[in-house]
Amino acid sequence: MSTTDPRVAAAAVLDPELRVVTIDELGILRDVRREDGTGRLIVTITPTYTGCPAMDVIRSDIRSALAAAGHPDAEIRTVYAPAWTTDWISDSGRAKLAAAGIAPPSPARRSGPVPLTLAVRCPLCGSPDTEQLSRFGSTACKSLWRCRACREPFDHLKAL
Repeated sequence: MSTTDPRVAAAAVLDPELRVVTIDELGILRDVRREDGTGRLIVTITPTYTGCPAMDVIRSDIRSALAAAGHPDAEIRTVYAPAWTTDWISDSGRAKLAAAGIAPPSPARRSGPVPLTLAVRCPLCGSPDTEQLSRFGSTACKSLWRCRACREPFDHLKAL
């Protein structure tokens, strides 16, 4: 018999590359439901970008979390449409990224003028006086920046 709600179990899985946030907070976890007719548990995920190398680990971690919660026969489905966007990162996810020294992208505006980002704020001291050192950081979904004020390097999660 199930001991934990499958949505709760899947939502608690940490992202393997950004260990401070869950796949739910990143918006990778799209749905957890029982299939009509069969009752089979279906978990739907969307990668942050096509070809993300972390997806195999994420699928495995979801299976392990669900099995530990009493749901050993879940099917994990990967969907690419609609494409993942940084708009799906929750407020708590953005706060956790910033607290870990990773600058999260700003949420997109749905109406009005299109905002122009001239600088990425340093997640350590808050200064907008930063510079990009490399388009690619420790993973392909991040870029490497440095703060000119506190001189510390930091990752910036790319806006998609």
